Amino acid sequence: MDILDYAFMQRALIAAALVGVTAPAIGTYLVQRRQAVMGDGIGHVAMTGVALGFLLNTSPVWMATLVAVIGAVGMELIRSRGRTSGDIALAMLFYGGLAGGVMIINLAPGGSTANLSSYLFGSITTVSAEDITAVVILALFVVAVTIGLRRQLFAVCQDEEFARVTGLPVRFLNLLMAVTAAVTVTVAMRIVGLLLVSAMMVIPVAAAQRVTRGFTATLTVSMVIGVLVSLSGTATTYYIDVPSGATIVLFAIAVFMVMTAVSTPLARRRARAAHAAEEVCTRDDVKV
Repeated sequence: MDILDYAFMQRALIAAALVGVTAPAIGTYLVQRRQAVMGDGIGHVAMTGVALGFLLNTSPVWMATLVAVIGAVGMELIRSRGRTSGDIALAMLFYGGLAGGVMIINLAPGGSTANLSSYLFGSITTVSAEDITAVVILALFVVAVTIGLRRQLFAVCQDEEFARVTGLPVRFLNLLMAVTAAVTVTVAMRIVGLLLVSAMMVIPVAAAQRVTRGFTATLTVSMVIGVLVSLSGTATTYYIDVPSGATIVLFAIAVFMVMTAVSTPLARRRARAAHAAEEVCTRDDVKV
């Protein structure tokens, strides 16, 4: 396949596969606890980190990771202590991160908002060998947390008070989830882009929920969907020369629509079967 003859495409496909695994993995927990838009807030604050990377002449990926983690932890601490609502904290991240990124990039030597384009919307041609090293390390961390601690994280997402009673370190797990979400944003920004990364945290999960019932099944299917649409979108970008982030997200939306079309008749059949079983039980009770 000629697509694999180019080093930049090999790097892009590796990064895309890692995005497909990590974004839905943490997204499953965020959707479970109704924080689906958290990725957007972190994505905006990570933009400030990218701009700082340009200003300080350091790696934008690692700088974005640092700034995104600080922002995510701050948001979680504000939420947990009740000093202000979660919505206000998210808004602060949205607008402060966006404004800070634009301001700092213009202060950087030779800086321009155009330099942010590949980070905002994704670009397969700009994924370097150094980026891949960083992405692999960060992705391993995300997978280790989301898979290795899935039972504890699920318990916290379902009912924090019950999890606290059972002895789980709820505050630590909440902070760990926030950090993992921040790391995931920086993993995905080179392929999907900071402005679209939240879509990859949510849409594959929503699609998986259409055809699954249990949490583990949803987690697994959403990761499979994430990998498929990420690889497909990246390959399409190579052949058609379209933006990688937008292509991947549109593929994910298409999968969601297909899953919805498939699940609707199945749900009706299950409902009719359940209704029929209930009527049989009712008649049996009457006879008795």
